[in-house]
Amino acid sequence: MLGYGLVIDGFERGLALKPHAITIDAGSTDSGPQKLGLGSTTCSRQAYVRDLTVVLEAGHKHGIPIYISSAGGDGTNAHVDYFLDIAREIATAHKLTFNAAAIYSDIPKDLVAGRLQSGRVRPLGPVPELTASEISAATNVVAQMGAEPFLGAMRSNSAPSLVIAGRAYDPAPLAAVCMHHGFDPALSWHMGKIMECGAMCAEPNGRNIMGYMHRDYFELEPLNPSERCTTASVSAHTLYEKSHPYFLYGPGGMLDVSECTFEQITDRRVRVSGSRFVPSQAYTVKLEGAKRLGYRSIFIGGARDPKFIAQIDPVIERIQQDVRKYFNDISPDDYRIEFHIYGKNGVMGHLEPRPDLVGKELCIIGEVAATTQEMANAICGRLRTSILHAPYEGKQATAGNLAMPFTPLEIPLGEVCAFNIYHLMELESPTECFPIKFLEIKP
Repeated sequence: MLGYGLVIDGFERGLALKPHAITIDAGSTDSGPQKLGLGSTTCSRQAYVRDLTVVLEAGHKHGIPIYISSAGGDGTNAHVDYFLDIAREIATAHKLTFNAAAIYSDIPKDLVAGRLQSGRVRPLGPVPELTASEISAATNVVAQMGAEPFLGAMRSNSAPSLVIAGRAYDPAPLAAVCMHHGFDPALSWHMGKIMECGAMCAEPNGRNIMGYMHRDYFELEPLNPSERCTTASVSAHTLYEKSHPYFLYGPGGMLDVSECTFEQITDRRVRVSGSRFVPSQAYTVKLEGAKRLGYRSIFIGGARDPKFIAQIDPVIERIQQDVRKYFNDISPDDYRIEFHIYGKNGVMGHLEPRPDLVGKELCIIGEVAATTQEMANAICGRLRTSILHAPYEGKQATAGNLAMPFTPLEIPLGEVCAFNIYHLMELESPTECFPIKFLEIKP
């Protein structure tokens, strides 16, 4: 992930092997909707500058093209331009020149509304049907491009040495590199699916990895000599982030790995073959949109009293009722209260399979989301003091039943966002929504 910090030694080992391309993913929805909803980035500008400086200098020195996807984390047009500005800054400082291409992925809301009206937008998984009001409420809407926009840039007369793309299906840039050189789409997508996570498919998990594409198979080997790819680690990562063990759907079709074989070639290298790609009848892309909901405040407390811990559920239920009664002049629709209890079921929530297992101490996070920050702070403050002084059977201390590690005691977290568009949209062509701008970056 661009901005997470390159492992320089491994990166330099990769350069010594004279690769045909350097590909780096820069985005994900894993860290939540705030990037898309608020225009923030996954990492700081300083982190991006640090990583991009290493990559751009290396690509320029060795003549290796660089392909970056999902700029800024969400891949909006604004963040593609943000990355271009960083690239210009680095080019000026280090006297570098690039033929560059920017691929944009913002989707006009009226286009989404039109496709929805014509029945060419559908939910992706267990999400509600899309409505015109939700399209309007979204701050930004992007779509995950497939390999075709990257191929369009690679096959242009400009032949860019640097491509900075908006939101993209994670394996797309690496798959495009392989397909550009004439290799099988199935193997290209499979290798891209594994390599977009770097050396996460190695033992132990690492950062940098080299992929070798052949006519009928590909091979993977981590660039850190203390790591190794095994048939177990690579096949396991093939299962990663999939709802079905054999099928992986993406723009333009489905990757079928049901007949794959994994072969240990050396102690550190694995060969993969047998992947199949099944084109879809209609070309679809995933739309992503986020809207602003309000503001959030939290408090954090630690509990150690076993009597308090044993009664935590009725205590929380009682104080929520008390707080809602206290703020009865505020509509319940204007705020939401949630608790996250680590040491009991903070990770799994109501899905926890062993609710009887409770730790000797709890980390209690109380969360309030409301229409204004002031309201969130006020309700959160009342919630905190209520649980701090809550009565319960066997209580010995008159106060202070939670240890508060931070001040301010109510911590304002700012605006709250939610994904409200997570749907598939049919395209007329794989490139219709992803315009390419060619430019020169130089000192």
